[in-house]
Amino acid sequence: MANDSLRRTGFLGAALLTASVLLTAPVQAAGPGTGRTAAFEKNYLTFIIDHHYSALRMTELAAGTDTVRDPNINDPREGTAPTPNFGETPAKASSEEIKSMARMANRTQREEIAKAQRFLLEWYGVAHVPQIPPAGQRQIQALMYESPGANFDRAFLANFSNHHYLALGPSQDCRVKFDLKHEELKHYCEGIVQAQTRQINDMRGQLCERFRVCDYQPYK
Repeated sequence: MANDSLRRTGFLGAALLTASVLLTAPVQAAGPGTGRTAAFEKNYLTFIIDHHYSALRMTELAAGTDTVRDPNINDPREGTAPTPNFGETPAKASSEEIKSMARMANRTQREEIAKAQRFLLEWYGVAHVPQIPPAGQRQIQALMYESPGANFDRAFLANFSNHHYLALGPSQDCRVKFDLKHEELKHYCEGIVQAQTRQINDMRGQLCERFRVCDYQPYK
């Protein structure tokens, strides 16, 4: 029942997110890729949109969401807007460092979803509606059922490290499998690899410092 609810909510909420992205997308001149590079790009962009979409709910559970948010606010430290069709969510994390990281990750991944949707639409004519994949559903549910406070902090650091790790392999591939016309995609993938590697190691550091788990390694 919980899985069905997540799927329905993810799909319906994504429709609203997609509509706003497509209305504001700037125009790019590059055309579609060819052959195997085109197939790779379409698969990768679809994957990263869905992957990031599941991260939104994970970070909302950590940082909490605002009842009302000024859409003109660009500073991720100013709060977190809820994923469409989710109501206000209280913060379950007790660490201000985790809440700050979660807010910034939420904002960054919303922007990366929008950019990947733009690439798909402009290069391939695909208006992809994000959906929460099975791995994301499991990670979200684990955090939903975790008690607030230190227990949640530890669970979030481990789960979100694992979530980031799932994106590293495909994004590394993207750096050498993108269509040569699409330098913007190469830079996009490099940014994901650098940012998520840094955040994984930051979270591993917090697990060591706060919970004495100093040998944690993320896994798929």
